[in-house]
Amino acid sequence: MSAWLRRNFSFAIALCAAAPAFALEPEAAARSLLAEARLFEHGEGVSRDPARAAALYCQASKLGEAEAQFNLAWMYANGRGVERDDALAATFFDLAARQGHEHAQRMLRFTGEPTRELPDCMRDPPEPEPVAVAGIAPDLEAAFGTTPDRRKVIEIVRELAPTFDIDPHLVLAVIGTESNFNPKARSPKNAQGLMQLIPETAQRFNVRDAYDPVQNIRGGLAYLRWLLAYFEGDVELATAGYNAGEGAVDRYKGVPPYRETREYVKRIRSLFNKPDHPYDHRVTTPSPVLPKIVSRRG
Repeated sequence: MSAWLRRNFSFAIALCAAAPAFALEPEAAARSLLAEARLFEHGEGVSRDPARAAALYCQASKLGEAEAQFNLAWMYANGRGVERDDALAATFFDLAARQGHEHAQRMLRFTGEPTRELPDCMRDPPEPEPVAVAGIAPDLEAAFGTTPDRRKVIEIVRELAPTFDIDPHLVLAVIGTESNFNPKARSPKNAQGLMQLIPETAQRFNVRDAYDPVQNIRGGLAYLRWLLAYFEGDVELATAGYNAGEGAVDRYKGVPPYRETREYVKRIRSLFNKPDHPYDHRVTTPSPVLPKIVSRRG
């Protein structure tokens, strides 16, 4: 991106951050930003300003607006008002496609997989140091409920988790977030059982019946152990990988900017207040992008 575009892009982002749209609910704010971006992209009633349009589209994209993600991808793919950037175009097409945007899904056939980091306007600002809070109660039943069905799940986890060297509290946090302790849960994406294993993951970890609580928890534990080793004990990255796949975490060099995944990670952190977890380095080699993630955080 040229120096002129960078200056104007940053200026437009600053304007967006102060815009009244952010006083609205996220979906309404995203629609407002999308509408304003279109005006500046095409010069409808205002002076045409592609840099500002791109910044507005980016802010709407961060709020999960698929059409904004698609429009920004199109600008980068065709060099319309911004410097052409095929990798960045692929990144935004990928974001829109994952939300079911049909045109974006078709465009991915031509752009391929995203290979570029997200621009700053799509990233959350660094979080302040967490305030110390009371840890989860040592009694698992007190922490996660005392109904008969939940006690059965807790007992299975209490027995199996140590064999995988995983803290039972983390496993129960995943189960509570994934299925709310429902062994027959099934998602629209065909994730199944207590730990919501998709068929590919179930096959990967030798789970024949994903609705059998013991088999499901064993498979989920095996995957979680693998993820903890892959991300060297980083709970945030491991749980983001559990939700979105380790490939997505690698691709975006951190927690992917999917609303579902970010909310998922926040939920796990609220239930399991430990940033790191012991891991077995013999399980798998670590993620090749982990040094970049660590350096970015530093």
